[in-house]
Amino acid sequence: MGRTLKRRKLPVWAAWEAQAWQRMREGQQETQQEHRPAQVQGGALCTRLPDNLREGAEQKVVFITGRVHPGETPSSFVCQGIIDFLISQHPIARVLREHLVFKIAPMLNPDGVYLGNYRCSLMGFDLNRHWLDPSPWAHPTLHGVKQLIIQMYNDPKTSLEFYIDIHAHSTMMNGFMYGNIFEDEERFQRQAIFPKLLCQNAEDFSYSSTSFNRDAVKAGTGRRFLGGLLDHTSYCYTLEVSFYSYIIGGTTAAVPYTEEAYMKLGRNVARTFLDYYRLNPLVERVAIPMPRLRCPTSLSWPGASPWTPLVGLEDLSQGYLPP
Repeated sequence: MGRTLKRRKLPVWAAWEAQAWQRMREGQQETQQEHRPAQVQGGALCTRLPDNLREGAEQKVVFITGRVHPGETPSSFVCQGIIDFLISQHPIARVLREHLVFKIAPMLNPDGVYLGNYRCSLMGFDLNRHWLDPSPWAHPTLHGVKQLIIQMYNDPKTSLEFYIDIHAHSTMMNGFMYGNIFEDEERFQRQAIFPKLLCQNAEDFSYSSTSFNRDAVKAGTGRRFLGGLLDHTSYCYTLEVSFYSYIIGGTTAAVPYTEEAYMKLGRNVARTFLDYYRLNPLVERVAIPMPRLRCPTSLSWPGASPWTPLVGLEDLSQGYLPP
C-alpha cells in the first residue's frame, strides 16, 4: 500500500488475504481437510467463490482504519479483535466473508507509533486533519489510503458501504461513535441503524454517547471528508473507545477495560454487520462442528492459551479464552 517517510510499510489487509490464513494454518495439520474453513486458490482465500465476488456481482466493501493517532493504543486491540474474528472459523465470520469484502489498514501512522508520539506523525502533523488534501510526501500513508478509497468509489463493480475509523478517547467512558449530519432525513436516520445494532451486541457500547455532527474543526477528518465524498449508500463513522473503563447499562460501577475487552468490542463490531445485512439465517447453514485448532505462538497475546476453541454463537468473548 506504500511506505512512510521512514520507509515503514503500510499494510492493508483483506478478509480473504491468503498469507494471513497460511500463518493461521501453521501447526494445524491434524485438522481434517473437510473441516478447514477455507482453501487458498490463486492467492485468494474463500470457502467457495464468495457471492460478492462472482462475475458481474457488485462487491460490498467495508473499509476500516486505525491508529492514525499513535498514542491511542486501545484502537489497535479493537482492530485486532476485528481481524482475528474475520479470519476465524466462526460461522458468523464465514458468512461475512462470503457476502462482504473487508479491507483494513490497522495502523495509519507507523512512524508516530515507533517514535512514541501521542497524536502526530514524524513531521508533527495530525494526520486526521489532512484528509482533504494529503501530500504524497508529507502524509504518504494518508495519501495512499485516500487514493485506494477513491479508486474503489469510482469502480462501478464496487460499493463502498462503510468506513470506520477507530480511535481511543481519554475522557469519556464506554465505546461510542461519531457520525455525520445529512440534509437527507432518510439517510440521516439510516445512519443511526449500525450504532443502534452495535449497542445491542456490545454491553460496553453506548448509543446515548453516540453523536452526529458537522463540526467545522473536524472537516479534515476521515469521517467528515469521506462522508461528504461518498454517495448516499455509504456511511462513515469514528468509533471511539475509552482508555480506561466502561459502565454497563443499569449499573453505576465502572469496569476497567482490558486487552480482551477491547478485542471483544472488535469482534462485536464485525458481528454487527451480520445483523445489519440480515444474514443471520445463513449462520446455521455453515455452523458445522469444528475441532479445536492450535494457534501459532507468534499470533498469540500475553496470557493466551495456545489452543483457540470455536467461538460460541451466543458469546463472542469465548473465542479467545483458555478452554
